[in-house]
Amino acid sequence: MKRLPILPTLIVLLAVAAMVALGVWQLQRRAEKAMLIAHARANLDRPAQPLPARITDDLLLARVTAICAQVGDWTMGAGRAVDGSSGYRHIAACTGPTGQPFRVDMGVAANPKLRPVWSGGPVAGTLSQAPGGPTLLDRLTGRATPPAPMIVSDTPATGLRASHRPDPASLPDNHLAYAVQWFAFALAAVITYLLALRRRSR
Repeated sequence: MKRLPILPTLIVLLAVAAMVALGVWQLQRRAEKAMLIAHARANLDRPAQPLPARITDDLLLARVTAICAQVGDWTMGAGRAVDGSSGYRHIAACTGPTGQPFRVDMGVAANPKLRPVWSGGPVAGTLSQAPGGPTLLDRLTGRATPPAPMIVSDTPATGLRASHRPDPASLPDNHLAYAVQWFAFALAAVITYLLALRRRSR
């Protein structure tokens, strides 16, 4: 019987270990996401509170109030209005009286060329997260920064329709599927390598 090739075997073992570790990490993330969704459901019926200086995951979908003392840049993306129609939601970058930055979803427009008219002031709505969160690589390397807080305003800006209020059902919970994929990749790698060794021995 031929000797087991050291370098290829080591590479395969390291790859399999990495895949298994990613699968376990996804299972841990699933438990964290379940807790996050439970907090979000509980927050739906709680009274509104002033926007906290420090935003934590357990505040997601809570009712909050804030004051936009200064309106900065506007960004636009796909959105859905309270009546279920699709369009382009307009998000304003705001600065509070104490300098706290946050974003406000001021509503949805059917026309992408429409420019919202809003100069700031009191805001009341649902606390969410601004689009563009940390990537998987950022999470794995520990460089992930918390997503910027965003208030989905109950009252739209002039010319816009109020955005659909976020709900717990909209929070993605696909970590189990990702975990199964990583474990399947690891199993496939082991089987493929064993078949290759068997062929080599012949």
